[in-house]
Amino acid sequence: MLIPKGFLLGFSESGFQFEMGLPGSEDPNSDWWVWVHDHENMLSGVVSGDLPENGPGYWNLYRVDHDLAFKLGMNCARIGVEWSRVFPKPTRDIRVDVDRDEDGNIVWIDVNDVVLEKLDSVANADSVNHYKSILEDWKGRGGIIILNLNHFTLPLWIHDPIALRSNGSSKAPSGWLSEETVVEFAKYATYIAWKLDGLVDLYSTLNEPNVVYTAGYVMVKTGFPPGLLSIKAATRAAKHLVEAHVRAYENIKRITRKPVGIIVSLAAIESIRQEYEDVAGLAKTLYNYSILDSITLGSSMITGSREDLRDKVDWIGVNYYSRLLVKPSKTPGFFDIVKGAGLYCNSKDVSITGRPCSDMGWEVYPEGLSKVLEEVWSKYRKPLIVTENGIADSRDVYRPKFIISHISHAVRALKEGVDVKGYLHWALTDNLEWAQGYSMRFGLVKVDYETKRRLLRPSALLFKEIAESRDIPDDMDLY
Repeated sequence: MLIPKGFLLGFSESGFQFEMGLPGSEDPNSDWWVWVHDHENMLSGVVSGDLPENGPGYWNLYRVDHDLAFKLGMNCARIGVEWSRVFPKPTRDIRVDVDRDEDGNIVWIDVNDVVLEKLDSVANADSVNHYKSILEDWKGRGGIIILNLNHFTLPLWIHDPIALRSNGSSKAPSGWLSEETVVEFAKYATYIAWKLDGLVDLYSTLNEPNVVYTAGYVMVKTGFPPGLLSIKAATRAAKHLVEAHVRAYENIKRITRKPVGIIVSLAAIESIRQEYEDVAGLAKTLYNYSILDSITLGSSMITGSREDLRDKVDWIGVNYYSRLLVKPSKTPGFFDIVKGAGLYCNSKDVSITGRPCSDMGWEVYPEGLSKVLEEVWSKYRKPLIVTENGIADSRDVYRPKFIISHISHAVRALKEGVDVKGYLHWALTDNLEWAQGYSMRFGLVKVDYETKRRLLRPSALLFKEIAESRDIPDDMDLY
C-alpha cells in the first residue's frame, strides 16, 4: 500500500510529560506539578508517585530527539507549549475588553496590540526564547510544526486543584470552572502566536478538551485533577473549554492565516448489540462530538445554540487509541461501558473478542481508526490529522503490528475520500503517562530515566522503513 506524497508522518509530544528530567528544566508552576507531588494523592493511589522532574528531559535534549525523529524518516512534529512556563505569574491585571450576549456568555475578547505588548513585558523571556530554539531546530531540518497551545496543564494561579479540593471553587483558583480562564487563555494563546508564528505551520488550541472535563469531573478514578465528581461542574468546564478555543481561534486568526485547529480524543464507539445503536449514538454525542458540534455547527448539548461559536475551526486532530463498547444504562440519558473490550480491558490481557490488550489495558482495534476518520469527515468536512496513536508496550511485542495496521487504516480512509493529512505517532520517546507515571512505555525509543540514554526499539526501525519507503508491503498489512 503506497503512502501518498505529502502525507505527514511524525510524532507528538507535550510539555509536562516530556520536558523535565535534567537540572534546570523543572516547572513547578502548574496544576499537574502540585497534583502529582501531593502526598494525599500518592497515599490514596490517585497518582503513581512518579515525578516529572525525573522525566526524559526533552527541554535539554530536544536536539537529540529531533535527530532521532529525522533519522526515522519523520517530517512533522506536534510540539507543545506550557502556559505555566511562559506566564508563571498572573496576567489578569492586563485588562482586555470582553463582550457578552444577553445571556452573559463571552462572545468576544479583544487581545489587541496594546495588550500583547503588555503581556510581552511580563512573559518569561527565557522560556519563550527556549521554545523558539526548539521550534527553530525542528524547522531547520525541514520539518512541519504543529504548535499545540495546551495539553491539560494550567498555571497554578489559574488552577490549584489541591486548594480547590480543600476549600471549594469559590476560595481557590478553579481552572475551567471559572470564566476567567477563558479570558486568560485567549490572551496567552494569542501572545504565543504573536511571538512564534514565523516558525509554525499549523496551530492547535487545546488537546483533548473532552478528556479534561470528563476525567476531571466525571471519571474521577483516572487520577486527573481536580478529581471532583460533579456533572454540573463537568458541563460548566466543557462550556468554558469551548469558549476558550473559539475566542483564542478568533484572535489568532487576526495575526495569521495559518490553520488553527483543535485536537480531540475519539474512540470508535460501538454497541454490544445491533438493537442498541441508539445507545452508541448517545455515547458518540456525549463523548466524541459535543466539543466538535459546538465549534462547527454552533450547537451542542454543552452550549445550546450559539451563532458566535459556529465554524470556528480549520482542521481537526484525531487522537485514537481503541474503541468503546457500550450498552444501555439504568440511568436515563446515559450509557454503560462494557468491560473487557476497547479502553476497558486488563493490562496485557486479551479482550472478550480475543484481541491483544496493551500494558494500559487498551484493546488493539485498528479498524476503529478508519471508522472514526470516515465518521468525522462525513459529519464536519474539515481536514483531519491523526495527532496521536500509539500503544503502551514495554516489551515492544505488539507495537510493530500496531503501527502497520493503524497507518494502513489511515491511508485507506484517505483513499476512500477522507481528507486525512497525516499520522503522528505517540510517542517518539517514553514519557510520563500522567497519573500512571513512567511504567507505561509508549515510545518508539526507550528512555533510561537514570541516564537519559535513548535506545531504539525494533518498532522504531519498522517506522523508519515505512516512512522512508512511503510504502506498506501487502505482506505487512496485518489487519
